[in-house]
Amino acid sequence: MKHLTKNFIIVLLIFLTVAGIFALLSYPGQEKKPISLTELVQDINQGKVKEITVSGNDVSILYQNDTEAKSKKETEIAFSQSLLNYGVTKENLQKIKINSEEKGGLLVWLGPTLLLILPLLIFGAFFWMIFRQAKTGAMQAFDFSKARARLFGAEGHPKEKISFRDVAGLAEAKEELKEIVDFLKNPKKFLQMGARIPRGVLLMGPPGTGKTLLARAVAGEANVPFFHISGSEFVEMFVGVGAARVRDLFATAKKAAPSILFIDELDAVGRHRGAGLGGSHDEREQTLNQILVEMDGFERDTNVMVMSATNRPDILDPALLRPGRFDRRVVLDLPDINDREEILKIHVRDKSLAIGVDLREIAERTPGFSGADLANLVNEATLLAARRNKHQVYQEELLESIDKVLLGPERKSHILSEKEKEIAAYHESGHALVAHFLPNTEPIRKISIIARGRAAGYTLKLPAREKYLKSKGEFLSELATFLGGYCAEKLVFGEITTGASSDLQTASELARKLVKEYGMSEKLGPVAFGEKEELIFLGKEIGEQRNYSEKIAAEIDAEITKLIKNAQTTAKKILKEKKRFLVKVAKTLIKKETIEREEFERLVGKLSANHPNIKS
Repeated sequence: MKHLTKNFIIVLLIFLTVAGIFALLSYPGQEKKPISLTELVQDINQGKVKEITVSGNDVSILYQNDTEAKSKKETEIAFSQSLLNYGVTKENLQKIKINSEEKGGLLVWLGPTLLLILPLLIFGAFFWMIFRQAKTGAMQAFDFSKARARLFGAEGHPKEKISFRDVAGLAEAKEELKEIVDFLKNPKKFLQMGARIPRGVLLMGPPGTGKTLLARAVAGEANVPFFHISGSEFVEMFVGVGAARVRDLFATAKKAAPSILFIDELDAVGRHRGAGLGGSHDEREQTLNQILVEMDGFERDTNVMVMSATNRPDILDPALLRPGRFDRRVVLDLPDINDREEILKIHVRDKSLAIGVDLREIAERTPGFSGADLANLVNEATLLAARRNKHQVYQEELLESIDKVLLGPERKSHILSEKEKEIAAYHESGHALVAHFLPNTEPIRKISIIARGRAAGYTLKLPAREKYLKSKGEFLSELATFLGGYCAEKLVFGEITTGASSDLQTASELARKLVKEYGMSEKLGPVAFGEKEELIFLGKEIGEQRNYSEKIAAEIDAEITKLIKNAQTTAKKILKEKKRFLVKVAKTLIKKETIEREEFERLVGKLSANHPNIKS
């Protein structure tokens, strides 16, 4: 409809332009006054006429005052004879210059011809555009089943090639994928030994860990075409379209062999079949079936590698994961401190960094950040430096961008009253003191009462080293830390505010996990209660199936309450004993709004060397 309207407007403009041209040709200049031959004769005898031009039966008159008029002559006789017959004297006639023009030429026949043919041409062009549009729509209908994969790495596509040098960290994953590169480069070496080249490789890991980047690096190392498509691009409203697109995609990849076919977000089309409560999804299941058939249809020497990425391997259909389909499963973890430093070095290559920027400190302050988070951090720091009219990115921009990525932008319009500022200061100081004096907690890095995102204030604790396992003692200290703000408000002001609601919710969820999932309840023992139930048709976890009685449910609730009460008692005890430190930190926070680790330790003292929080 959009193209049809555009074509109609174009034809209308052409029509108006041609009409304007005809108007100019038909009425050139000022319109001449028509007069009769009798009036012309009178004007000639009075000496008013300067020149007469005769063209056929048309007579143009030019007067002495340069005005113009027109008339018609008699067809039977000559014009001069007509004038003499009407009473013009020979003397007056000889004083006038009479020009004779042959009527004819291009305009004589072109005008009527164009008036007849041009409207037909305009309407013909209009209908031709309509038919061409209809033909394009019909061709698009045939292209509906074509896969719209993006091609990287082939000749004629000068997009940047990615290699393993452009992927920091992930040493084990790259080592596993180097064998895939060897398969694509030297397939005969393996076929001669009777080996079967793996059909597919599944990259699994949290979002932002570089699954797509690593797949492109494999294609870059092997120097083969890389076909990229998302799982959601297969599924359409009409049943069978997704399966047709799968057939077209695999056929295209086979023609370009050796090549890599990369299906991103495989869980969009590869979810477990028949697990939803809302019935089956015929289009998605037919698409999945076609993917399974195509991967089974690879001949032994087909040099096409199917790679996929997902952050939800737990919901994939088992048929996808069996040998012969996705033979290899490569796990990508979040980067550790050394990997984060290397990732930062890659992302600052094209940035103008100031002398003295310490990327190691940034890596230390960003535990749990993925590669995508670090890229975003560097970009935010660059934008911040540009807004401040700086020509280089300094350490302060990088440090400030960490808070922005973690918590959101600073809310300068969110101004707290003096009372609210005091409550927030004691609340955050409570968190920091409990964490500082309890064993098995992480060191405090920063305390702030500047609103960011949805938080009115925040306390950042950063681990001294990477952790993959946590003990019960660490969880209990964390529970007490969550309740530190709640207890500080109650201790200082005698009442609590809504500022502790998020802490209470987080503490309750952690206590429930300790009892039901981690088996850390002394009374209930090492038993996991409840089975997670995922409703596939809604695409998220919304319920839990009980596998325990009402009596056990009451005991679970009692254990959760006990854990939270014990954590509250611990936090309250520390804050009462260290109240002078609480007041000191809170007053400093009210004055400065932000306290870094060094200043916090000057206020409350460094931990002794034998304190459990001091790591060797």
